[in-house]
Amino acid sequence: MPYNKIYLKPGKEESLKRFHPWIFSGAIARIDGKPDEGEVVEVYTSEKEFIAEGHFQTGSITVRVLSFKQEPIDHEFWKRRLSAAYDVRKRIGLAADPVNNTYRLVHGEGDHLSGLVIDVYAGTAVMQAHSVGMHIYRMAIVEALSEIMGDQIENIYYKSETTVPFKAVPFSEDGFLKGGSTDNIAQEYGLKFHVDWLKGQKTGFFVDQRENRALLERYSNGRSALNMFCYTGGFSFYAMRGGAKLVHSVDSSAKAIELTNNNVELNFPGDERHTAYAEDAFRYLDRMGDQYDLIVLDPPAFAKHRKAIRNALQGYRRLNAKAIEKIKPGGILFTFSCSQVVSKDDFRAAVFTAAAMSGRSVRILHQLTQPADHPVNIYHPEGEYLKGLVLYVE
Repeated sequence: MPYNKIYLKPGKEESLKRFHPWIFSGAIARIDGKPDEGEVVEVYTSEKEFIAEGHFQTGSITVRVLSFKQEPIDHEFWKRRLSAAYDVRKRIGLAADPVNNTYRLVHGEGDHLSGLVIDVYAGTAVMQAHSVGMHIYRMAIVEALSEIMGDQIENIYYKSETTVPFKAVPFSEDGFLKGGSTDNIAQEYGLKFHVDWLKGQKTGFFVDQRENRALLERYSNGRSALNMFCYTGGFSFYAMRGGAKLVHSVDSSAKAIELTNNNVELNFPGDERHTAYAEDAFRYLDRMGDQYDLIVLDPPAFAKHRKAIRNALQGYRRLNAKAIEKIKPGGILFTFSCSQVVSKDDFRAAVFTAAAMSGRSVRILHQLTQPADHPVNIYHPEGEYLKGLVLYVE
């Protein structure tokens, strides 16, 4: 079936020649036909030369590119793209690792599948659509994924109610598209955890902090650790395995504290080194003393759009200033931003300002980012969203 055609304004094909996977509404001269939300369209230059095809939707990003060549978006297409993503995970040693059955299988633009995220937790894949097109093609994706991974994936859970643009509603209900197992325990580097893919944030666990949690474990021996914005407690149980003498987990959500306690108990039953508090982060930092020499600041995205950047940077400065001020001499601070619109330089400047406000001597030990199963498409630098610093505070 022929696809509807979109024609660009003169000169607006330059980013596509550099293989950038987004086409913004301001670049479009005209649309032939009336494509539905999520429909595949072909994109042509002002000289009527084919340049890309992708999913159409109303909004700032009008087309999410699927391919830079003319090809049918069919079962074989999905199978090729998902196979390529799976092959990367096998080659970097994540898929079929006996001590780690948790990894990101598809990372949107980083795997040339703009608008799609798939995380694997043991025998369950959790699929999340961030575009109308990926929502519409969800069953085609399920069929291709089942064919590629066979019995390695017994269940596929669709979790997109909060991520699909409103235009796809009312047909974006969460639920199992394959299987229906209630076994939600997965493993990361030998540590077990419950995954709340029904009501949890993102796909149920923050897979992107795996390597940074492992790094924290190396610094934990004999230290008193504070895990702020703990969510499921990932950094907490890594600190405990690393030999921390006490670990305090803090989150404003009582549900998160319940998840953290369950995960700590799963790995360290009856261990009295851990205590969790349901409390606002800034309030806790205000009242806490100087008992910690290892602090993790991993807040939710302070800015989800560019208009919020200024307030976000103020939040990062305030948060880090409190931690740097109160951490023990010789303390180590892991601090992060997962806001895509906050650049690496802006985040670093906010932390530098916080350090200067404290008047303490601060060194950078590590500069952190997302792991290899969250690859950044070299033509789509916006995909580098996770920024982190490990600081030594005298």
